[in-house]
Amino acid sequence: MHIVPLVLAVIVAVEHYYILYLEMFRTTSPAAQRSFGLDKEFLDDPRVQTLFKNQGLYNGFLATGILWGAFFAANSWSVVTFFILCVIVAAVYGGLTSSKSILIKQGIPAIITFITLLIFK
Repeated sequence: MHIVPLVLAVIVAVEHYYILYLEMFRTTSPAAQRSFGLDKEFLDDPRVQTLFKNQGLYNGFLATGILWGAFFAANSWSVVTFFILCVIVAAVYGGLTSSKSILIKQGIPAIITFITLLIFK
């Protein structure tokens, strides 16, 4: 895999590991409150914390898939492209159903990565 899409893919993966960290381990932190635009009282609800932890796990799967594809898969381009497309779909869905900022914060880096994957294939 060419260095440009590789570096961008790693950035997307790191972003999703950070989301995992916020959702699973720092659910009520000021950083989580800012990132998700939610107040502490809402985030203190154990049901919300359970949902966030589950969502964080999925973000970790996406990040791990990107890194596995980039560094260990036999056909790295295909694997990374698949997981980047998963991120794009999730960002579009989140942007339409939850907050437009998801599309910007998560979608734009993944879309740029996808474009470079196509250019440098």
